Amino acid sequence: MTDRGVAGVRKATDDDVLALAGALARAFFDDPVLEWMVPDARRRERTGPLGFETWLRKMYLPKGEVYTDERRAAGALWAPPGAWKLPPAQQLRLLPRMVRIFGARRLPMIMSGLTAIEKQHPDDRPHWYLAVLGTDPEHQGRGIGSAVMQPVLERCDADGVPAYLESSKERNVPYSRRHGFEVTAEFELPEGPPLWGMWREPRQV
Repeated sequence: MTDRGVAGVRKATDDDVLALAGALARAFFDDPVLEWMVPDARRRERTGPLGFETWLRKMYLPKGEVYTDERRAAGALWAPPGAWKLPPAQQLRLLPRMVRIFGARRLPMIMSGLTAIEKQHPDDRPHWYLAVLGTDPEHQGRGIGSAVMQPVLERCDADGVPAYLESSKERNVPYSRRHGFEVTAEFELPEGPPLWGMWREPRQV
């Protein structure tokens, strides 16, 4: 199935949150960064949907740029130019939920890791930020992930605006390259896995 053949790509709404959070939790269950954050597999399975529900409701749906498909099998969570940083006040409001998801013991290390990621994030040019892209494993290989990315990538090209993401799996780097992203940085989380920062210049339309 081609990107254009994926049915029902649209902006997500509140009604999609629970189903989409479940799909993303399954997609990221074996993600190195999530494993670093929550090493215990049973806890990760239990709290993963809550974590992605939090990201959706509290951070990305309010930005108005979350895309999914009619089955809610995949999601692309974008931040528009200038809106990728999490304000300190919002971080404080999210702390109780983060303790519930990650546990108080690991939270300082996780916060240190998030700070490290933010320090590597380019801040010299306006750009779109693809914070999360995931497809439920049951539906992978059908072009759905590419399709839910496409609305913003097309806007990037039409408006001449770059885009940025972090890849947490080296094997996903070629996938992102096919969509125009190139590795600009490689860095490691504290006592954790590597990440690849990838930048996309807009394509001519």
